[in-house]
Amino acid sequence: MSAKAGELTLEMLRKPKNRKVAAILALAGVAPLPFFGVSLHLVGLHKFYLGQKWWGLLYILFATTPIAAIAGVIEAVWYLIQDSDEFDQNFNDELAEPGMISKSAPVVAEKVVAIADAMRHLDQLRQDGLITEYEFEQKRRQLLDRIH
Repeated sequence: MSAKAGELTLEMLRKPKNRKVAAILALAGVAPLPFFGVSLHLVGLHKFYLGQKWWGLLYILFATTPIAAIAGVIEAVWYLIQDSDEFDQNFNDELAEPGMISKSAPVVAEKVVAIADAMRHLDQLRQDGLITEYEFEQKRRQLLDRIH
């Protein structure tokens, strides 16, 4: 492979994947296509498109069995019923550069800030003697459990 082809392949793998394209590729493997008198099975293309080469190879191994076609239909439907955010989380998360904040990060950050404020308030109540150490610890654990 030439250096130019290698660069193009890497550039293609870095681009965000589209769930509709993945679904079309998954369905392309359902029926064999006639190609110069030979039945050509296109199973597994969606896995290669999504960067899952080992799964793609497994699909090729099962190309002549109904397993690959059935799995392709199931996955096509699965890709289409996911919303864009869920698909991106499953297949485009590795595209995010270190330090980038995902779409769900502001929600999580707001939640953590709210919990931190509640813990400060709880600590103030403990210092003022309005709650016991035991009550403080119970409430602190409940608040921390909300983060997960």
